Amino acid sequence: MTAARPQPFPAATILGYPRIGPGRELKRALESYWDGRSTLDELRRTGAGLRERAWRRLAGLGLQALPSNTFSLYDQVLDTALLLGAVPARYRSTTDEDTCFAMARGTDGVAPLRMTKWFDTNYHYIVPEIGPDTAFGLSAAKPVSEVRQARDLGLETRPVVIGPVTFLLLAEVTPGAPAGFAPLDRLADVLGVYERLLTTLAAEGVGWVQLDEPALVTDLGAAELAAVRAAYERLGSLADRPSLLVASYFGGLGEALPVLADTPVEAVGVDLVHGDPAGLGALAGKTVVAGVVSGRDVWRTDRERALGALLAVREHAGRVVVSTSCSLLHVPYDLDAETGLDPALRRRLAFADQKVAEVVELADLLASASAPGSPAVPVSAPAPVAVPAPASASVAVPAPAPAPVGERTGRSPYPVRAAAQAAHLRLPPLPVTTIGSFPQTGELRAARAALAAGELDEAAYEERVRAEIREVVALQERLGLDVLVHGEPERNDMVQYFAEHLDGFAVTRHGWVQSYGSRCTRPPILHGDVRRPEPITVRWASYAQSLTARPVKGMLTGPVTIVAWSFVRDDLPLRDVVCQVADAVRAEVRDLEAAGLSVVQVDEPALRELLPLRRAGQDAYLEWAVAAYRWATSGAGDRTQIHTHLCYSDADQILAAVDALDADVTSVESARSGARLLGEPAVKGFGRGLGPGVYDIHSPRVPTADEVGELLEAALRVLPADRVWVNPDCGLKTRTYGQVEAALTNLVEAARRLRGAVESRP
Repeated sequence: MTAARPQPFPAATILGYPRIGPGRELKRALESYWDGRSTLDELRRTGAGLRERAWRRLAGLGLQALPSNTFSLYDQVLDTALLLGAVPARYRSTTDEDTCFAMARGTDGVAPLRMTKWFDTNYHYIVPEIGPDTAFGLSAAKPVSEVRQARDLGLETRPVVIGPVTFLLLAEVTPGAPAGFAPLDRLADVLGVYERLLTTLAAEGVGWVQLDEPALVTDLGAAELAAVRAAYERLGSLADRPSLLVASYFGGLGEALPVLADTPVEAVGVDLVHGDPAGLGALAGKTVVAGVVSGRDVWRTDRERALGALLAVREHAGRVVVSTSCSLLHVPYDLDAETGLDPALRRRLAFADQKVAEVVELADLLASASAPGSPAVPVSAPAPVAVPAPASASVAVPAPAPAPVGERTGRSPYPVRAAAQAAHLRLPPLPVTTIGSFPQTGELRAARAALAAGELDEAAYEERVRAEIREVVALQERLGLDVLVHGEPERNDMVQYFAEHLDGFAVTRHGWVQSYGSRCTRPPILHGDVRRPEPITVRWASYAQSLTARPVKGMLTGPVTIVAWSFVRDDLPLRDVVCQVADAVRAEVRDLEAAGLSVVQVDEPALRELLPLRRAGQDAYLEWAVAAYRWATSGAGDRTQIHTHLCYSDADQILAAVDALDADVTSVESARSGARLLGEPAVKGFGRGLGPGVYDIHSPRVPTADEVGELLEAALRVLPADRVWVNPDCGLKTRTYGQVEAALTNLVEAARRLRGAVESRP
């Protein structure tokens, strides 16, 4: 068979666009439906309205090549599983939407699928489950209906689907599958479904389809490269199909580039912000969709540098299309909504809509650069745009350099510390604690909004916070927790709160970015040198400790996570920026200890997230990231117990680095992943306290005491009893008090049941 004749690709496009709505309309619609306050038809209408608004906005900004099927009610990987029929029987429901939500959030009787980070971003995806008997079958209603919806508006779109190789490489094996089975073994079966999808879309008159393959920028072995070749030889040779754009992002294609170049696909998307442009000559004769506008930060594009890169690519490619480096899912909608930002800073920024305008402008410049008499444009290799600090920024004072990994940083070895902490804290076996936050009620959010609007004075707001802390401490004492928290009622977000109290950061009012499902964050903008003008958390933590004789944890966010979950200046090496933040965290740890807090938690859920996608850069990163954490916590004395937390971050992949953090206690996600972390051989050698999460807080489901007990027994089979902690797998902010009280009651009950057996052991 011969491939279909390619249709011309317009000069400018983007790989995707935000989908939560400028006012977080999707979040509100989802939560209303989940709570039973609205109908499925109302949810569907909200989705249709958001899609229409996005397409009209993109067309209004001058974009001609519009993506579709990038909208999702929860997650694009989960959508692909539904598209391919990869739905475990235990989740099947009456509607596609409810099947989707069962897989993502679980039901009363069934736990949800595992969730983890999308490559090196803070976006979370639902991990598909593939086994030898998974019955694949096409369910193309969603992409087809979106093509038709856009066409009714007079707009043609390019459906976007996760590619077959990435989908299978991201999937995990169905429990009970034979040893040695891997999801990639089902490639031939999955390709049959993709062929039917392409044929269906061709019948709809679709000209182009985008298959996203970000896994191709990671280290691939011979089997994975063979799968890439097999997939795109087969799909590219399909007679009746649209033209194919295989889009990569988050790095360079490396060894996958010549493989793709030898297949019949018409276009290849390359990330020229984060990837190496070397070797693009292999794509001669193909359309290169050149990602020169960053989809992952909020800085304006260096026009000259980007245009130089485009001209360099055009020397080799059959055609060059200007694009974003990845989907704009990772940035806020519109800078124009941020009227409160400093004007000098605003001039350096671009959100999603401004980035679309940059793409269109660059396409016009590229076209004019080939016209007779056009001015010469310097050709240079693409690189991250250097963003100078604003004139108002203070002169940098170098942070103390973190001590190298393995060196002592002021604290005694763990056995010495453990003995001092045991004598001081006098905790029972299997101590029960939480990760930090308690539910953020509507009343708390309303009080915070009223304070910001000037409708509530500071004294009244602070009394509301104190009242919440009193209730949270009393609840934990009543339930029988051993190490308490103050519940964080004063905090809007675990990173934004610190950004609001540190020099060098700016925060937005409307800069929401989707994290997963209905969960959104507002990443701060780290634009200058970081300093801590005064203590940030001491007052509230000290107040909570004054209410109880039990130990209360001081709660801090670690330096790597603060940086990872911000939009970061790129005129300094990332390591230097993290060192500045680590110095501020270190000062806060010391002040908490001086105020009488005996337990301090410094969370680093993003430690795995910033890990380079290719192995060549991973050791160096882990060395300085771990060293930064150790510097931040090194000022604490031996009897002060340092905790850390990592959630939904595949901690099993970096256990050696987690151990090297030298925290006295580490809590990690475990419940949602079926305690797979405990199966890692390295866990048996983990030299400090470990709390494998026994309550999945990202699901409304409440675990029974028996379920919690089973997870704890699994932990006790591989860890000494004196090192096992009992905790949820993340903060409780997004749950209701009813759910939290029921779940924590079961955690305490399970711990009590097991303590007798533990204490009676010789």
